[in-house]
Amino acid sequence: MRNNPVKQALQRGENSFGTMVFELTSPGLPAILASAGADFVLYDMEHSGFDFDEMKRQFSYIRGLDLVPIVRPPGKQYQFASRLLDLGAMGLMMPMVESAEEAKEIVSWTRYPPKGQRGAIFGGAHDDYAGGDIAEKMKVAEDRTIVLAMIETEKGVENVDEIMAVDGIDGAHLGQFDLSLSLNIPGQTDGPQIHSAIEKMLEACQRHEKFAACMAPTVDIAKAWMAQGFTMVSYSYDIGLLANSLSSGLEELKECRQGD
Repeated sequence: MRNNPVKQALQRGENSFGTMVFELTSPGLPAILASAGADFVLYDMEHSGFDFDEMKRQFSYIRGLDLVPIVRPPGKQYQFASRLLDLGAMGLMMPMVESAEEAKEIVSWTRYPPKGQRGAIFGGAHDDYAGGDIAEKMKVAEDRTIVLAMIETEKGVENVDEIMAVDGIDGAHLGQFDLSLSLNIPGQTDGPQIHSAIEKMLEACQRHEKFAACMAPTVDIAKAWMAQGFTMVSYSYDIGLLANSLSSGLEELKECRQGD
């Protein structure tokens, strides 16, 4: 079974970079991302139309590439987490985690008995349809899986320290947009309340030796957050990257007069 170089790098305190995908699922997309230098791709199932068949195809396209697949499931249920892991996801970004109790239950879905409650299938997609020692496969599967708790509600911020204290939670992922809604400041992701939440989240990550992750819509924001302590950075997302690049190029072209 493949290991997870992104998790290993993050646990060493190094940076890891990727992007989020909400819309585009071409068979060539993973190769394009890998060629562009992405370490990971984070697929969103919560706000997209992606289904499990599509995720299985994407994980298959990734097999053989230096790219780690991570997924935000449609919700916080065992059936979503376990199925995505069985299909080949190497990480889960669980939405709106608000307590240590929730975090412990989520971790249990990613661990086989006796440490958890993950059901067993071997010789399938997640272990590349190969044979081998079952006990070793269980160890590799548990060791390689990234478990991220999204901190994107006021309650999540209040309880972030106890969430990060949970064994098996690898890091916190900032959800600045939903957090702004929870704080009743919709869309205001650069104000004092968000800054205070970020500071509290980063302090909890540092205290419990967990890594901090974010989706930064611009390079400048990414740099600023990295300077504060974020090490896992999704640079923008597929829709934004395509739309912004196309808009910028077309605007420049339309400013040129024919014959100039």
